[in-house]
Amino acid sequence: MKYTTLPNTDIKVSKICLGSMTWGEQNTEEEGHQQLNYAIDQGINFIDTAELYSVPSRPETQGSTEKIIGTWLKKRGKRNDLVIATKIVGPRDFVKHIRTDGFTKAEFADAIDKSLQRLQTDYIDLYQLHWPERNTNFFGVRGYEHDENERWSDNFEQVLSYLQEFIAAGKIRQIGLSNESPYGVMRYAEEARKGAPKMITVQNPYSLLNRKDEVGLTEVLHRENIGHLPYSPLGFGQLTGKYLEEMPKNARVTLFPQFSRYHNEKSFEATRAYNEIAKNHGISLTQMALAYVNERPFVTSTIIGATTMDQLKENIGSIDITLSDTIIKEIEAVHENNPNPAP
Repeated sequence: MKYTTLPNTDIKVSKICLGSMTWGEQNTEEEGHQQLNYAIDQGINFIDTAELYSVPSRPETQGSTEKIIGTWLKKRGKRNDLVIATKIVGPRDFVKHIRTDGFTKAEFADAIDKSLQRLQTDYIDLYQLHWPERNTNFFGVRGYEHDENERWSDNFEQVLSYLQEFIAAGKIRQIGLSNESPYGVMRYAEEARKGAPKMITVQNPYSLLNRKDEVGLTEVLHRENIGHLPYSPLGFGQLTGKYLEEMPKNARVTLFPQFSRYHNEKSFEATRAYNEIAKNHGISLTQMALAYVNERPFVTSTIIGATTMDQLKENIGSIDITLSDTIIKEIEAVHENNPNPAP
């Protein structure tokens, strides 16, 4: 395994982060524990979850993933060897069964305490805002459309002041963002210059099918020393190639057709082209796609997820793949012809 540190900290993390959102829905507790044991044996020390998980979000399974991690932590011990990240939901209709008031102090207190209880720990290493409160483009929305009537008003300073209280109380160590735009990242960075705690990471979708963060966000990341934690580096399994022939049984998009943002015509076209590159160079599409993300200079740790042990082993093994200049040039040619088909 390869390692780095979370920006602006001395917290050492593996360059592969174990994602967990299927545990409690597509995966059982036993399978979640099996994945955790294997990942730790391979040198992974970074685990990402959320109060929302498992997915898709349902009242019956909300928080199940954190609970699975919690029972594993209780059995394993050695909490200080691990870096655990979780998230608080933002306001959105599909999470009204969790909470709806946005990032208020009371909502933070409720979310943090419940996550700590489910995880069976007394601190969270990285606490992230799962998506912004304000109207902006995320979850597959390509362009921003302004809403003059939105309820949100500028509260970046206030949000950071609330989080500072939980940092001071020892409940969270560091803070980060998710599904955030360059505007949001910079506003939080500006508040940090005034003495507020700094958002040290951004967890956004990033893959061969979605490189839109390169347009405006990656300059911010480099200049402000903020880390990128790419999620969906395989585009919900599209970049494994498994959907190119037929819809496989028990795959995520087969089970949950609403997760189809990587399944438009242009995404299939790009995936076929990337698959040809991988075949011509004797590597799997999965490992090529993950290696490309792993090697980006702005990436702190790539979040992988799997529903089977074979998938997990292949995903983790991508850390040992180094792409040649020739492969990179061929990837860039496909991207130039078909950029960001799945925002």
